[in-house]
Amino acid sequence: MSWQDLLFAHWPIDPTRMRERVPPQLTVETFEGVAWVGVVPFLMSNTRPRFSPVALASFPELNVRTYVSYGGKSGIYFFSLDAANALLVWGARTFARLPYYNAAMHAGVDEHGWTRFASTRVDSDESPARFAARYRPTGPAAPPKPNSLEHFLTERYCLYTLARGGEVLRCEVHHGPWPLQPAEAEVELDTMLEPIHLLRPDTPPRLHFARSCDARVWWPAQADE
Repeated sequence: MSWQDLLFAHWPIDPTRMRERVPPQLTVETFEGVAWVGVVPFLMSNTRPRFSPVALASFPELNVRTYVSYGGKSGIYFFSLDAANALLVWGARTFARLPYYNAAMHAGVDEHGWTRFASTRVDSDESPARFAARYRPTGPAAPPKPNSLEHFLTERYCLYTLARGGEVLRCEVHHGPWPLQPAEAEVELDTMLEPIHLLRPDTPPRLHFARSCDARVWWPAQADE
């Protein structure tokens, strides 16, 4: 699969508050004593099973995430993943135990280089999760420096979820270093944290943009401690 025109928007969160919202089996990771939550819109393309010549049509996706570890291995924990592809949503919820939701979404790049992105969740009984913004890069691309906050937030090569019985599942994710660019964003609406009852601070988010990144994602398997 390929991730395109992606925005990382991150806010610092008190680790105690984050601990209340992450499954107890997982360790909440912090950077200099602070936990982080991210809202990440992007366009998904070339999504297909390995060895299959048939790919799904391109579609927007939007995830809400934080950073955890299990058995000493760092990864990502997703609170939600919204997508404009009903087949992917069904498959990921059914077979990968990931919290995907169907959403009405639109994404595109205008003549000034802004990515315009809009999403409204449509299949949840919880508070409506909506996002509308435009964003663009403002500088050259470079991989994140080791031991930096940008590296902590983006260079993660697995994700975690739970099986029905509470066992921890790990999905391996392989890709090259993110070609991160500084970014700017104008957010019209963002209620993505309301369903998880997490209040973001009244501070500007840390913003990073990536034009494209190719990745392979493995099926979930029970994680070793």
